[in-house]
Amino acid sequence: MTVLIDIDSHEHHLFSRAPGAGVHAAASPGNRVECLDIGVINNMSDAALMSTERQLFDLINAAAGRLFVRLHFYTMAATPRSEWGRDYVRRYYRGIDDLLNRRLDGVIVTGAEPRAASLTEEPYWATFAEIADWAAENTVSSVFSCLAVHAAVLHLDGVARRKLPSKCFGVFAQTKTRHHPLLQDVPKTFKIPHARWNEVEEGDLARCGYSVLTWSAETGADCFVKQQKESLFVHFQGHPEYETQSLLGEYRRDMGRFLRGENDICPTLPSGYFGNEAEELQIAFRQKALSDRRPELFADFPADQVAKDLTNVWHQPAKRIYRNWLLYMVSQRARRSKPLGMREAALSAAGAPAHRDARKVAAARSARPARSPNPVTRRRLGYCE
Repeated sequence: MTVLIDIDSHEHHLFSRAPGAGVHAAASPGNRVECLDIGVINNMSDAALMSTERQLFDLINAAAGRLFVRLHFYTMAATPRSEWGRDYVRRYYRGIDDLLNRRLDGVIVTGAEPRAASLTEEPYWATFAEIADWAAENTVSSVFSCLAVHAAVLHLDGVARRKLPSKCFGVFAQTKTRHHPLLQDVPKTFKIPHARWNEVEEGDLARCGYSVLTWSAETGADCFVKQQKESLFVHFQGHPEYETQSLLGEYRRDMGRFLRGENDICPTLPSGYFGNEAEELQIAFRQKALSDRRPELFADFPADQVAKDLTNVWHQPAKRIYRNWLLYMVSQRARRSKPLGMREAALSAAGAPAHRDARKVAAARSARPARSPNPVTRRRLGYCE
């Protein structure tokens, strides 16, 4: 276990989750080459605060290998919260002023459920814009997830999202569209969960200099990147960090809102997620909800019956992508700050290829798109001509 947590109180749930491993940052190694400092700006709702921490902690821990990673948690004061939520972030999180006065190797900015018709009308918009501007100059790389993706590309490049006719919801096969270090050793086709009502379109991204790395006909652009000043910005419209039951929990939440009359749209089942028997159970419950809509029916939601048969088919590629992201930050920090000999040693210690020729080959490959057999396939896979 190599993930360290910069939280003052040892009452935080992540400490008990991995006893003797997720120790306080004060116990972290002093060698900056061996320890990456990553900020987590958790903008999720109160109900998802702890689960989001757990998801990112587990994924980074699985990806870190021999690397030491120190996580720092930050919150935006303008994010609407209940009394419990305000107390929780007060105890375990730092404010954005603390973030803006330092440098970090990387940050991960989570999404949130939209509350306003326009992103620029969200209560935290001004703070988010400050964070994006800061990250471009004060990190090696920055990860944005879901709604944070849409906010980042809107603020930095004026790329507006569009509303989808129906929710993009489920586990979808993604295809690599080009070579890039973030996708080293990731299968050509792999699956990633999505859960969103909006998207940014590939054509708009390409016109503003973004490189789409993964794509599918069902989801459009999934992962895409762009160098923003000093930082490589990595965007995920999907959720590689999701746990096995995350989509089930979101579907159950949406079904509860429908039954209570908080939402007039009965949610559709997540695509490619349930097995045959589980899907039949969920279809039967959905039909009952449509014909006999009442709050009491929510108690009969078949969560336990279907949860035991769910499988996580995205964990391995997600772990590899995050592993590559960590190694990218190690290599970039070593390249910027160390003489050649120490640079090689740092990469070797992190478990990354240290041979100069190998790095040149990897860099050359990352600069050119993967070869496709014909123009039709290129268009289907979303390559930019």
